[in-house]
Amino acid sequence: MSGMDIECSICNGKADALFKRIEVWSNGRWRLTTTTYRAVKGLCYLEPVRHIRYITEIDGQEASEFGPVLSSAASALKAATGAEFIYVYIYGGHIPHLHVHLAPHREGDVFYDDLVKEGIELSEEVMPPLKRLRQFRAVSA
Repeated sequence: MSGMDIECSICNGKADALFKRIEVWSNGRWRLTTTTYRAVKGLCYLEPVRHIRYITEIDGQEASEFGPVLSSAASALKAATGAEFIYVYIYGGHIPHLHVHLAPHREGDVFYDDLVKEGIELSEEVMPPLKRLRQFRAVSA
């Protein structure tokens, strides 16, 4: 997981060109970019400089900085855009390099405020993972 992956569009810079991203901040381990590609004023991406595919693989100094860097980036974005708040989400299925979407939310914008469709019933297959998460909570407390 160290260094760069030349096949990764974030590592090789192709994602910046494709999504019209401009780097606005970096500390050498994390970088924040903004885009003019999407219909959201101020949409940003926070990502490690080092090739880390998924949030579950984050370690070392990036792991210890993640919370403070994310909070600072979100606060700066909120102040710069005048947003009510900042949506923060990670999908991870499109580009296999950890990237956090920071989306300023304003009344009437394109964002839907519920990630899961309405009317979906909690199924029995959800229960085993839910029980494991409760066990994790008990162990980590």
